[in-house]
Amino acid sequence: MEKIEKATKEVLVDIVKLAQKRGMKGSNGGWKDFLAVYDKNGVSLSDPARRSEEALIGFLKTFTNADDLKFFEKVLENHESLEHIKKKSDKLSPEQELVYKTIGHPQYTLTYTFPVHEEGWLVTKSRKKNKATRSNTMIAVDCEMVLCEDGTEALVRVCVVDRDLQVKLDELVKPEKVVTDYRTHITGVAAKDLEKVTCSLQDVQISMMKLLSRGTILVGHSLNNDLQALKIEHTRIIDTSLIFKFWSGSNFRRPSLNDLCKSVLKYELRKEGAPHDCLEDARAAMKLALAKIQGVDDNAIPLTQNEVPEADTMKLLCHRIPIGIPGEKLLEIIPGDFTVELKPNKKAGGDRYTALAVFKSKQEADDAFEGLVGDLAKDSSGRPQKLIYFKLDSGVAGSIYVRKMVQDGDKVQVVSNKRPSEDEMPTQPKKLKTEETLKNLTENELPSRLNTDEKPESKESVQCNSCDGYMREIESLKKKLSEREQEISMLHKIIVSQVRKQSDL
Repeated sequence: MEKIEKATKEVLVDIVKLAQKRGMKGSNGGWKDFLAVYDKNGVSLSDPARRSEEALIGFLKTFTNADDLKFFEKVLENHESLEHIKKKSDKLSPEQELVYKTIGHPQYTLTYTFPVHEEGWLVTKSRKKNKATRSNTMIAVDCEMVLCEDGTEALVRVCVVDRDLQVKLDELVKPEKVVTDYRTHITGVAAKDLEKVTCSLQDVQISMMKLLSRGTILVGHSLNNDLQALKIEHTRIIDTSLIFKFWSGSNFRRPSLNDLCKSVLKYELRKEGAPHDCLEDARAAMKLALAKIQGVDDNAIPLTQNEVPEADTMKLLCHRIPIGIPGEKLLEIIPGDFTVELKPNKKAGGDRYTALAVFKSKQEADDAFEGLVGDLAKDSSGRPQKLIYFKLDSGVAGSIYVRKMVQDGDKVQVVSNKRPSEDEMPTQPKKLKTEETLKNLTENELPSRLNTDEKPESKESVQCNSCDGYMREIESLKKKLSEREQEISMLHKIIVSQVRKQSDL
């Protein structure tokens, strides 16, 4: 704890953010719980960066659990390593420059601080004075994971290639826990593929430790996920999601592996909806690292937009929902008319889960998000999210995160409704549904729809007038519906505001 008191504010902010991310709790609970006691008038100001060093240290001092303290020490070690890198003046090879660019990235500490004190983790040895630290040997890895019954993920396949793209390791792995979702549409692995597999995570770790000896540099895309699955910490890494210049405004955005392949390597890694090819993904990461070493121009890379299905714009992701709060209770927490779609991936040791609030349109989803009272922030990918507090009719209170499925600048995939040109128009135009409906009207019914003071018109004229009438009626109903939705939205905002005030009392 003495080191924490001497740490800079930047380091303290990172530690608190990581504690929030992992759901860690001290003697006064989590960060928000601490603020409620520390400063009752400023609970809404939850951004650690906007709090004083005194407040940050005060929160960290509430932790006494040995594992929690070891984790904090690990964050401090990572920052010390970064300071060492900043001061290093030796001439570096292109490979070493990419290593330092990765671990010097602002996102590094938040994504590469692992719970190495937990059982099953391995740490590769790092000898600063050893010639191995100047090694330029590189291997690339990619892993596929499945979802287990307890909400955690388990390694199911690992592939490693060398600098020449030759296979060094390609293994299917038998998960130690009960699997609830093989994610075959992503992993390409089904239950039947593992029937005769005997390779375990420990077997893979032994193979990886041999490959990573003598200062070998490990390459991968969003490599932190692979290391988490392998339960291995290795500091000489190149993360291809961090070494290229992909920015959107002032926000850093991690590009997808496929986007980088299209932009840098000029080929499409996989078709939309196709499962991942673990081996090809490892090769793609190595190709990208080699392209960077050879001096590809970052400024020539377009700022590609994420292509998001239109259906996703109609959804809000609700995560870190307490397991004791049923999905249907989200209807009391979030304003608007929506259906709840539960997701299988439970987090934080199984005491939290995730769900989707599915609306009828993007506008309804946006209005509901705007109507939520909470701290607005952005996730690691730049998508807006809010931490909101709730109190149900039953008296149960708590908090959840609600996040948009898209971020500013995302490209929405929509079905084209463009009117065809005259050349594209069919020779026999399609008939309106209203016209077909009118055909079913009898001759006696048609005059009844006319003004009795007017002369009967031709059947064609009646059809046109009736169509116009139907359209006017539809527009009128749409307007009334929109007004009613606005009224409901306003009522929800008032209710949420009152609930928030009650919970602050």
